[in-house]
Amino acid sequence: MDSFPAPPPASSGEDSIYRRVLGPDFERLQPQLQEYFSGTPGSGICGEGTGVFETAGCPRAWLRPLLALIPVSNAFFPDYGTQIPFSIRNYPHLDPWGRPSLTAVRTFRFPRGERIFEDTTSLTGPGELTDYLGRKRNLATNLVLSVTEEGHLLMDSPGSRLFLGPLRLPLPAFAAADAHVEQWYDAATGTFRISTRVVQRQAGTVFVYDGSFTYGPRDWNGTLPADAVPARWERRH
Repeated sequence: MDSFPAPPPASSGEDSIYRRVLGPDFERLQPQLQEYFSGTPGSGICGEGTGVFETAGCPRAWLRPLLALIPVSNAFFPDYGTQIPFSIRNYPHLDPWGRPSLTAVRTFRFPRGERIFEDTTSLTGPGELTDYLGRKRNLATNLVLSVTEEGHLLMDSPGSRLFLGPLRLPLPAFAAADAHVEQWYDAATGTFRISTRVVQRQAGTVFVYDGSFTYGPRDWNGTLPADAVPARWERRH
């Protein structure tokens, strides 16, 4: 494991990274979404949820074997199924360089075994979020937020780049894929819903997850559990 400087003390009085980026638009989110995205470093609170996804994984059978060739683990996986049990854990924290961040660990329980999708979203500049994906956080994308008229949160991820050792490799348009996420609260069922599509220009939709889950706050001592600590952190963006 790499050695990093100790982050400065976290303050529970700071706004969440989502409120800081959305500004006044944060108040337009559904109240349940405002609570969901209000986690701050040092608050002593994390979030946990469980549910079932109607669809999850790579819908294109011909592409699934090729996903194993991508040098990014614990992100896009070569499985696809329906009615997949799912869980998520969200930890607001400071990364090793003191940037406000949110680390998420998602577990998909396919019939043939579990798959993990993990990432860390960090505030990397004024109004700028960078999402670092995978076990080594070596795939990065910009994260662009907006709010719909209904109060749903939209997240788009253009501008992917891959970090391989000292190399920073922007993915060309023909190879890059953009993620489009919509999240909202369904009052009729008392659950959160999320719909995610990763779309590649030539191949179309290459990765999806779509379903519902219950979610709530949990007391937390502020230290990332071992399985939520990435194999390495990434400072570049």
